[in-house]
Amino acid sequence: MCSPPELVGPRWVRLVALVLGLAVFAAGIVLLLESDLGLSPWDVLHQGIAEHTPLTFGTAHMTVSVVVLGISAALGAKLGIGTVANALLVGFFVVLMTLPDAVTSLSEHGLTVRVGFMASGLALIGVGTAVYLGAGFGPGPRDSLMVIGATRTSLRIGVVRASIEALALALGWALGGTVGVGTVAFVLLIGPTVEASFWLFERAVPTRDRDPRDGLDAIGRYPATSPEKWPSG
Repeated sequence: MCSPPELVGPRWVRLVALVLGLAVFAAGIVLLLESDLGLSPWDVLHQGIAEHTPLTFGTAHMTVSVVVLGISAALGAKLGIGTVANALLVGFFVVLMTLPDAVTSLSEHGLTVRVGFMASGLALIGVGTAVYLGAGFGPGPRDSLMVIGATRTSLRIGVVRASIEALALALGWALGGTVGVGTVAFVLLIGPTVEASFWLFERAVPTRDRDPRDGLDAIGRYPATSPEKWPSG
């Protein structure tokens, strides 16, 4: 599967799915953070910024998201409700979830337990991604930057994604963000995890039928599937 399935239902149902997916995504970030085994490249940057500014990890996440959102818009990306919601709500949820001492003390557990946190965090990020993209309101700021970057440079989208992730990782590491086995695990496993979550999402809820040759439009929604739209040959 190369693209996420899209939830079928009224707008309010899809809005609930959007918010729920972003909350689950944020919970995965928190578990990765508290595993203390290394973060995703972007979260390494968020942590590094938090180390050198008055910002918390969650507010650093929101700040970077808004900056990336602005860059994407300036470069011509078409932004959807999901793009803005991702920029604002993931960091907000992270802030809320890290307020209780019981959460911030999770990193004090032994290695075996923290490996479990890391694995659970990856799984939740995959599920959250499938649900929030499945709502059909558009990708987050970082995905929008990836798409518009590939369009502007004519480079393969995989090259652009890897370059952006590498830049975020390098900046975060230079600022003191935690790079470890969790970072390597994220880079290697997040793709298969998200794809597996797409597969489960498609079988768990009613989703839109579409031809697999249909692609995403500029804000991450799928064009209507019809024989007239299928490419010839």
